[in-house]
Amino acid sequence: MDAFSSSFLSTLPPSTKLRSPVITTTLRSTSPSPYYAPLPYISSVRIEEKPPTSTATTKTSHPPPPQSPKAWPPPAPSYASPSVGAKKRVEPRLSTVIFNTFDDIINNFIDPPLRPSVDPKHVLSHNFAPVDELPPTPCEVIQGSLPPCLDGAYIRNGPNPQFLPRGPYHLFDGDGMLHSIRISRGKATLCSRYVKTYKYSIENKMGSTVFPNVFSGFNGLTAAATRGALSAVRILSGEFNPANGIGLANTSLALFGNRLYALGESDLPYSIRLTSTGDIQTLGRIDFDGKLFMSMTAHPKIDDDTGEAFAFRYGPVPPYLTYFHFDANGNKQPDVPIFSMTRPSFLHDFAITKKYAIFADIQIGMNPMDMIIGGGSPVGTDPAKVPRIGIIPRYAKDESEIRWFDVPGFNLIHAINAWDEDDGNAIVLLAPNILSVEHTLERMDLVHALVEKVRIDLRTGLVTRHPISARNLDFAVLNPAYVAKKNKYVYAAVGDPMPKIAGVVKLDVSKGERQECTVGSRMYGPGCFGGEPFFVAKEPQNPEADEDDGYVVSYVHNENTGESRFLVMDAQSPNLDIVAAVKLPRRVPYGFHGLFVRESDLNKL
Repeated sequence: MDAFSSSFLSTLPPSTKLRSPVITTTLRSTSPSPYYAPLPYISSVRIEEKPPTSTATTKTSHPPPPQSPKAWPPPAPSYASPSVGAKKRVEPRLSTVIFNTFDDIINNFIDPPLRPSVDPKHVLSHNFAPVDELPPTPCEVIQGSLPPCLDGAYIRNGPNPQFLPRGPYHLFDGDGMLHSIRISRGKATLCSRYVKTYKYSIENKMGSTVFPNVFSGFNGLTAAATRGALSAVRILSGEFNPANGIGLANTSLALFGNRLYALGESDLPYSIRLTSTGDIQTLGRIDFDGKLFMSMTAHPKIDDDTGEAFAFRYGPVPPYLTYFHFDANGNKQPDVPIFSMTRPSFLHDFAITKKYAIFADIQIGMNPMDMIIGGGSPVGTDPAKVPRIGIIPRYAKDESEIRWFDVPGFNLIHAINAWDEDDGNAIVLLAPNILSVEHTLERMDLVHALVEKVRIDLRTGLVTRHPISARNLDFAVLNPAYVAKKNKYVYAAVGDPMPKIAGVVKLDVSKGERQECTVGSRMYGPGCFGGEPFFVAKEPQNPEADEDDGYVVSYVHNENTGESRFLVMDAQSPNLDIVAAVKLPRRVPYGFHGLFVRESDLNKL
């Protein structure tokens, strides 16, 4: 999920004939509770052959149409032991068996998963447990009716490991899986498919993982050295070629230039499309005619007025930050390297206004000494570092006009929005500030995200800040038409604690410093948790429509019954009243970021 992976994965082996397995997980409950079957322990994974697929890197921004894929068998309704019938196993090569044996030695004796944050039995418990792919399957609308403006597809990305981890595993390490609910004339169809990345496809063919997990596989010098050496041998043997991609595409999605992309910031975007039946196809890894190198943020910003997309990449070697953008047709423009960022930082997200791009240099970054001396992760925190915000003209040709402002204690992981004020002489930034940032990767349950409004006067350099809400809020969104413009409303997920989301609140960010900004709220109820909300406008082409005239949508899972639903909430009602609820044919695991794509845009893909 992060671009620091390129420092460890910048070399690994190719393969061309790919077969797609179906993973069958057997999950074991530890107590006779009313919880659904996928409780803490996953005991087995079965790999089965499927027809060949292709994931070659596409050297163009206009990938060719794929062949119609063959439908996967639907999974059995049981969570505990889904079965798809006995088929021939994928027989691994002798070299793979030998390498896996050494990998098991590392995982069991040199670097076992001792901490809860990297223990698969903990990380993949309950509704974080992976699921099989699901072909397009009709859903039942069990409450209300689906509004006509929702004709299209809501797609959410998230980690879903293809194979049971044999060693340390972090939540961010799973293969990307897209869960799409296609809506047409009041009817809904759910489909879940892996993003067919190069890494996914090679491991699919091998029948096992071939590369260590980035967030959990390099904790400590010994672990890094042994796994690094094993990876080098796998490369030399031809198992994996890192030049073809190392990413998971498990973080988010973006739509620009009439292309839909699955994104993860350690790799190039993967182009995807939805078929008329609601199925999801991976078209290929896109380098925009050779103009995009190595990686791209999973959070590009799309200006709804111009159709342009703004993005960046970051890494462990100079330039640590590179800014760029795409025109309305999806053509990449030249890079703008930012050398004034003098050390590697974890830049997961950023913001734009009509005049500027805004970056946050936070206290999370590369921490090799902690890895070598303390046995920690190569990505860590530096409490002595003073966070700062960098502001560069939106259409800058170089970094000569970037300005940096110290903002002590402000650690931005996700940005909500930003806009210009005072004739462009000031900017306002909305973002959750991560308190106790040292727990971000290891103990997310201890993290508190405080949404703040930050104003920077570009003439005087004065930085002012105040909180919008005291609640633990993250994964916040707004009406997409208001990106880079002054907005009034924000819809944020309520951590209980993170990464579980207990509800969604609506904030009025126009209110003063000491006023309560929460103007709407819906908690999902005991044992029920959702994901990032997404706002869908009723009339996106109507310039006179109210900013909040639309719906908030999200997947919600009931841990008491094992049932997942797709909820549609009225964004203008104080209680975010449920307009429609769709019962899903099987559970949707918790994940990361989503996107709604209208039918008119799907037809252009």
